[in-house]
Amino acid sequence: MAADGQRQRNPGSRGVSDAPDAREPQDMTGDAADAQESDAARRRRRAQFLRELHEAKQLRDRVQPRRARAARMRQQMRMRTFRW
Repeated sequence: MAADGQRQRNPGSRGVSDAPDAREPQDMTGDAADAQESDAARRRRRAQFLRELHEAKQLRDRVQPRRARAARMRQQMRMRTFRW
């Protein structure tokens, strides 16, 4: 730390190099393909997450039937009192 309380930056530390950032796109076609792939991967991860969430909710409803019934009743009451 410097005398004024701020850290001094050491450009040689933590593997910092003078090379260009590896994440910068080299060409637009590769970048577009990566974007499509990452979008597909994101959709797969989201679908997996939603499946696991649904499974966890079903498990919770099975092991806590009283709480699940109360939640269903609250939801029905909300739907009855909802104004269109």
